[in-house]
Amino acid sequence: MMAFHIYLFVFGLILGSFFNVVGLSVPVGQAFANRRSACPSCGRTLTFFELMPVISYMLQDGKCRGCKARVSPLYPIVEMLTGVLFASAPLFLGWSSELLVGLTLISLFMIIFVSDVAYMLIPDKILLFFTVIFIVLRVSFPLLPWWDSLVGAVVGFSLLLLIAVVSQGGMGGGDIKLFAVIGFVLGLKMVLLSFLFACFYGAFLGFIGLLTGILKKKTLIPFGPYIVFGTLTAYFWGDSLLHWYVTFLR
Repeated sequence: MMAFHIYLFVFGLILGSFFNVVGLSVPVGQAFANRRSACPSCGRTLTFFELMPVISYMLQDGKCRGCKARVSPLYPIVEMLTGVLFASAPLFLGWSSELLVGLTLISLFMIIFVSDVAYMLIPDKILLFFTVIFIVLRVSFPLLPWWDSLVGAVVGFSLLLLIAVVSQGGMGGGDIKLFAVIGFVLGLKMVLLSFLFACFYGAFLGFIGLLTGILKKKTLIPFGPYIVFGTLTAYFWGDSLLHWYVTFLR
């Protein structure tokens, strides 16, 4: 069984490299399907040995072999995150049909993580593409009851829309549509829990950033990464955390 986890880890590393390309290309309208990977600073086409996930970054000390320009640490971070999440998903979801849903959700989140960190933008094209896949998956492997997906989508969208209206733009349109997708995949209970965790992570890390001087007051920060990790927390541990909370109250 360990071999399957290793396979998923390596597969995740490779896909993570691809997710970097997608997340950096789609928001600015660049084609990525037939484009050769090149250094963003000098434009030199990268060789196979410069494209190995994580390893190439470490061997090259985070620099381009040609112009010696610094390579963004976002690349190895996303590659490693994807590998770890892919390998860990079966531990929480089991070797079941839900694992396919989970791996697809992780894939969406890694692309969004890249695009929101780099451009503070969650592309509609990415959301639409994955929405079609999730509709197929949830029709094939529905939540119980089946209408939980529909209610979750409506509540996820409405909740973020309400916050955007009340805060007069404090929530981006991409975040609103993303929560509709999350609600469809996770259902009502978990989309609400996802929102709570996302807000907690955002508030906690924002406070730490202000305390350490990394962030300044009124600094705009992308909410997408907090949504990603808040949703994954709810998806993987939500039921256990709710059970612990109810037991604790007793």
